[in-house]
Amino acid sequence: MKPDRRQILAMGGGLCGGLLTQRALAAAPVEVIEMRGTARGERIWFAPRGLAVATDTVLRFVNRDPGNSHTATAYHPGLFDRARRIPAAASPWDSDFLLPGASFDVTLTVPGVYDFYCIPHEMAAMVGRIVVGAPDDPGWEGTAGPSKDVSQAVLAALPPVNEILLRGRIEEATR
Repeated sequence: MKPDRRQILAMGGGLCGGLLTQRALAAAPVEVIEMRGTARGERIWFAPRGLAVATDTVLRFVNRDPGNSHTATAYHPGLFDRARRIPAAASPWDSDFLLPGASFDVTLTVPGVYDFYCIPHEMAAMVGRIVVGAPDDPGWEGTAGPSKDVSQAVLAALPPVNEILLRGRIEEATR
């Protein structure tokens, strides 16, 4: 049986709709967070160190430091037994060590505040904060309080949530 014109048009429309859906899914927003360092390694940082994004944004951590390996690791008990500093419903991530030029992607799907750090450089305050969504989003979880396993200096390096929401991104700390 030969398909009629309506069937052909319907199949073509379905195919186009499917391709557009795939393209929309593939076009999720991507935000880059760079791992940086000075030439002699006396300073290291994430750039930006504070970032506001919508849910389902892809975060791409890229090591732009030619002299060091870095990690992007969420504070979470499932990762190195750290106190949780991400929303309870969120999945933790660890990039493992990224050599210069390497990258790691993670998609944050739960609204709230996510604190992360570089394993070998946490004590040098190589930390960052991502705010996903807004405080009025369902299920949004704010910042974690002080904990015994994160120093006051490291906590002080994390930009305030209200400043991140106001500015959208906070670049490196001035020291």
